[in-house]
Amino acid sequence: MPLQPGVDTTESTIEVAPEFADGLLDLDGFSHIWVLSLLHRSRAADLRVVPFLDTAPRGVFATRSPRRPNSIGLSVVRLLGIEGRAVTVEGLDLLDRTPVLDLKPYVPRFDVREAERIGWFEGRDAAVEWRRADDRHAQDRGLG
Repeated sequence: MPLQPGVDTTESTIEVAPEFADGLLDLDGFSHIWVLSLLHRSRAADLRVVPFLDTAPRGVFATRSPRRPNSIGLSVVRLLGIEGRAVTVEGLDLLDRTPVLDLKPYVPRFDVREAERIGWFEGRDAAVEWRRADDRHAQDRGLG
């Protein structure tokens, strides 16, 4: 599983329930989509976490930790294709069988913002290209 959406080029398939299949009409016209998910394997929330790319405790809302009070995940991924109810994407950062709550088109005009500051990520964000996961959330995945 990639640590962040869009960092990895792994292909994934999102299977849409039959009753929602008609909602996929015209989605294939977009190159990227938002995927809203339920982080169903995440354990109790921690209001302070040591995030990926850092060694200091941070407030959970200033991180991308899966151990959130609301267990909601949000990812932007490349849409590769739709065949029937199967939506194939690239770079999804979810475990197999994670419930997907919604799909929405990514529209740069509405979704891209120029960031003047990126807090504690400043100078660390480039490390995402080579840094790999550790075991800090292993218990959330049923591995610890």
